Amino acid sequence: MKGKKKLEIDVLNNVPNRVIKCLDQGFVSFVDTMPRLVPEEQKTSDFAIVQAARVSYGNGTKTVNEDRGLLRYLMRHTHTTPFEMVEFKFHMKMPIFVARQIVRHRMASLNEVSGRYSVLKEEFYIPEMENVKKQSVLNKQGGDETLESKEAEIYLNKLKDFSDSSYDFYKENLVKEVSREQARMVLPVNLYTEWYWKIDLKNLLHFLCLRCDAHAQYETRVFADAILELITPIVPLTIEAWNDYQEYRGAIKLTRLEIDALKEAFKGEVKVPHINSDNKREKQEWKEKAAKLGLVVE
Repeated sequence: MKGKKKLEIDVLNNVPNRVIKCLDQGFVSFVDTMPRLVPEEQKTSDFAIVQAARVSYGNGTKTVNEDRGLLRYLMRHTHTTPFEMVEFKFHMKMPIFVARQIVRHRMASLNEVSGRYSVLKEEFYIPEMENVKKQSVLNKQGGDETLESKEAEIYLNKLKDFSDSSYDFYKENLVKEVSREQARMVLPVNLYTEWYWKIDLKNLLHFLCLRCDAHAQYETRVFADAILELITPIVPLTIEAWNDYQEYRGAIKLTRLEIDALKEAFKGEVKVPHINSDNKREKQEWKEKAAKLGLVVE
């Protein structure tokens, strides 16, 4: 007699609002995820990660608490292959210059609207005045403080005029039967584009580390923050561990020179408390790290 089939749930139901508006006309829409169905008692796609990690041990459902411990171990020690077992698909609409920053992360599959096959829409990103930044003196690739209001207003007015005139010229060339693939060359990078974008969790977390960071361009960070908000209910234990252990989130990396400086300063004479964790392995790892820094764990 066959055993009773285990009940499964659709993890996409964990995300009641699957569309987040971004900037003035953009959005991120959560289309699909793999796996969609997980055992009812597991509730999230964290299940697929620990299932893959335990493959060498054979089958056997573990408790959610044990899953959390294993996930945190995997994240802490950068055993990242099991995180590739979860995938996400999004429909996104963003300015072309944002899309070009996102596409630098080459481990995603995407299909973008084509200006060769279709007439592009008259949709341009015009930033709010407070988001017009002055070029940073220290950071050559970005801005920092807000541009003086008068200069920002001049910039925004000219940006809108240029966007409008470029689209008028684009339409004019289409009427004159210039090919769509060449007529589009006059359009600026603040034009909105759309794509379907699919990526696994491992590579998505790397993308989010860089693009959710305060140093990322504001417009790109808006989309990264939206993606993070959408996936968190799908893999909550993974995101918890990611926030605790990953650089650019809650953790930092020390160089050998920095470690040597700390050891020289502490000389094994400074006592520190245990970390706030109920995991014995993690506490032991902290004692070993503290010793390398010249610290003594009480």
